[in-house]
Amino acid sequence: MLPLIVSAFLVSLAGAVSPGPILAVTIAKGIKSPWAGLQIALAHVLIDISIIVILYFGLGDFLQVKPLQSSLNIVGGLLIVWLGVYMFRSRTAIIRGEKKGLHHSAFLLGILTTLFNPAFLPWWLTIGSMFVMQFRQFGITGLLALIISAEIPNLLWYPLASLMAYKTGTTSRGWVIKQWLFIICSLFLVTFGIWFVSSGIQTALS
Repeated sequence: MLPLIVSAFLVSLAGAVSPGPILAVTIAKGIKSPWAGLQIALAHVLIDISIIVILYFGLGDFLQVKPLQSSLNIVGGLLIVWLGVYMFRSRTAIIRGEKKGLHHSAFLLGILTTLFNPAFLPWWLTIGSMFVMQFRQFGITGLLALIISAEIPNLLWYPLASLMAYKTGTTSRGWVIKQWLFIICSLFLVTFGIWFVSSGIQTALS
């Protein structure tokens, strides 16, 4: 089972460090709090574990319902576009402390950016399902091994990313760095949000 554990760990790590809405929100919230990444990681892990358990017990067909996928993509895409626009327009006030930043908690943002990611369900229905089937032959031990090996990268990377964002913002050039981090993260969110909406529309029409 060790080769499977190593494979699941590396694939999960590659997904975690790839640019996306979760990482963008982690950095944006991390600028204000070094603990934001841990909250986002816990939210992401909670959703991941729920999907793993659903697939493990053979309920994956429910996740393939097109109206469900398209609705999540469209609603989530619009939400993420709004977050990106809000971050961009309010960046100066947020950095100066005149605004709290993104109104939602880091934990809630972690849930939203995970659930409404159009790549999330397809990944679990393809590569993720493959891992679930391979670990399934080892029974409950395999289930626990998959959860641990797939989620450790998330629990390591997102807290580290928010800590790095927080530390960077406390340097002598912190104000400028924060400005650019907010701009980059907001542009990422708007771009991904538009992609999510278009993906949802395509799914609904297919």
